Amino acid sequence: MTTTFDTIRYRTEGAVATITLNRPEVANAQNTSLIDQLDTAFDIAGADAEVRVVIINANGRHFSAGHDLKALVGDVEPDKWRLMRNTPEGKFHHEKTMYFDRCLRIRDFPKPTIAAVHGKCIAAGVMLACMCDLIVASEDASFQNPVLRMTGAAVEILIEPWEMPPRKAKEFLLTAQTITAADAEKLGMVNRVVPREKLDATVRDMADAIALVPPTTAAVVKRSINKTLELMGQKDAWDYHFMAHHWMHNTDTALGALERRMQKTSMSEVFAEHRDG
Repeated sequence: MTTTFDTIRYRTEGAVATITLNRPEVANAQNTSLIDQLDTAFDIAGADAEVRVVIINANGRHFSAGHDLKALVGDVEPDKWRLMRNTPEGKFHHEKTMYFDRCLRIRDFPKPTIAAVHGKCIAAGVMLACMCDLIVASEDASFQNPVLRMTGAAVEILIEPWEMPPRKAKEFLLTAQTITAADAEKLGMVNRVVPREKLDATVRDMADAIALVPPTTAAVVKRSINKTLELMGQKDAWDYHFMAHHWMHNTDTALGALERRMQKTSMSEVFAEHRDG
């Protein structure tokens, strides 16, 4: 069964549901519609007793270029969330609900999840992929979070210290480093790296193997591993960073940079402005 929304596709085949990000014309940048529809797809997968595993993949050349900056500050018609961002309180509520809570919902989803990453995976794209239990990347995949150069304190959930050693996390963020899929695998951020043409089949084979585990067993073990991370301080660290992230939003540095970003129409334009400092 396949259901097509405006910005995603949802398909089930046997015990596996596949959610495909479907805004290839903007490198699957995440706007309100995509985030809402992604959340709806998880509602559907959660309610379907036949579904045991959920895959997130993407249509087009890239997995995701992160937040859709044009939708947030550009010349498109503002939605209710963008209008809400006119005050610090509104901006906080928007990002807490749409970015922080929606991502944690995927991280805490009781059924195992796999991200199939190809092409560029940038900033909030990295955050989304890392909410999944497993990540399989194609050889052409790359990961980057250059938001510090845009004056932001990374993105809403600081996943890097939990995905790589702390010194590597600092290097990755402070230098706006782009890491290859092979490097990500060495750091433990990615489970497997495969040729692009084998990505879908590899992920499907992995999902089929996971689907052999009884659903309650999979949910309990997933929760136990997540709880181990929480006892190590993961959620407390994420809560702290989210507040720090919002403090950074309201500094003179960030507010001044906002004016310069108003006319940018894509994440790549913003990154290009800051690439060389």
